[in-house]
Amino acid sequence: MIAVVALSGFFASGCAETEAPAANLAADGVILAMDGEGHLANVRQLTAGGENAEAYWAYDGSKLIYQARKQGMECDQIFVLDPHTAETHRVSNGEGRTTCSYFYPSGDQILYSSTHHHDASCPANPDFSLGYVWPVYNTYDVFVANADGTNLRQLTIEDGYDAEATFSPVGDRIVFTSVRNGDLDLFAMNPDGSDVVQLTDRIGYDGGAFYSPDGSKIIWRAHYPEAGAELDDYQRLLGEGLLRPGELEIWVMDADGSNPRQVTNVGGANFAPYWHPSGDRILFSSNHKDETGRDFDIFMINLDGTGLEQITHAEGFDGFPVFSPDGRYLVFGSNRNNGDSSDTNVFIAEWVDGGS
Repeated sequence: MIAVVALSGFFASGCAETEAPAANLAADGVILAMDGEGHLANVRQLTAGGENAEAYWAYDGSKLIYQARKQGMECDQIFVLDPHTAETHRVSNGEGRTTCSYFYPSGDQILYSSTHHHDASCPANPDFSLGYVWPVYNTYDVFVANADGTNLRQLTIEDGYDAEATFSPVGDRIVFTSVRNGDLDLFAMNPDGSDVVQLTDRIGYDGGAFYSPDGSKIIWRAHYPEAGAELDDYQRLLGEGLLRPGELEIWVMDADGSNPRQVTNVGGANFAPYWHPSGDRILFSSNHKDETGRDFDIFMINLDGTGLEQITHAEGFDGFPVFSPDGRYLVFGSNRNNGDSSDTNVFIAEWVDGGS
């Protein structure tokens, strides 16, 4: 999803290990769990090197799908990963730029966005002379394919950005972000791309949405610029296919788009929300505790905005927390154990619900 490209190139690649190291230790003995990470036990690293992020579970908990940029690749591509052996293989077609992969609940199909149908080469990187901005490529569309990547077909056909798609666990709806109506709003559609319904209409960015475990609610990240210079800047950048992500908060609404309400109000960039299996808490990534805005950690909060708790404490980036369907495991992306490089890798830990 947009955040992947944005937060300093943390994604994508690396040679996976075929044997898991000892609990909380990398193969070279580096400790993977930090002080204060009481909710995380038996931390293991699943990828090694490059940019790897946004790993999401199959609904039966057997595998993960994620985006990565491996050596020799110019753009992010989609891979499937075995969480037990860390073996990985590409399931996108290797063309264009891809993002936001997800399994269909049935497990026999996958969902992701791609630019390959417009151009097999990578789209241009954003112009950072404008400050820290995310690209909003107007060539992204949502695609579905068999679980092995075959039989790729297009779900969205509107002009402009269509991406950040995820599935309801109930199996009936897909939520995604689109600029089709001139702003970045959330929409929902059937698994075959039909019956598209707009869910948000407030001016600003709505994205990175996920359905609750029972499919009744949606959480997402949002920024609603104030009228004046802030709104002018947002609309000018959007017209150039860009987004400034410095201020984002987490919101929740009913699955039909009704009853929207703000969950976080901590300032900074808060994104990548994901549901705790209980459905009454969420995890998310945030830099609100770092004055420089460069240190991201994972936090947990109750759905009513109370009980904010910090989960990770590594330097650099920790984000994209995703629970396994049974709630036993948490996968996340992190800069830890990267040899002082900019690499981001996928990690897995056993979740300790009462940890602190």
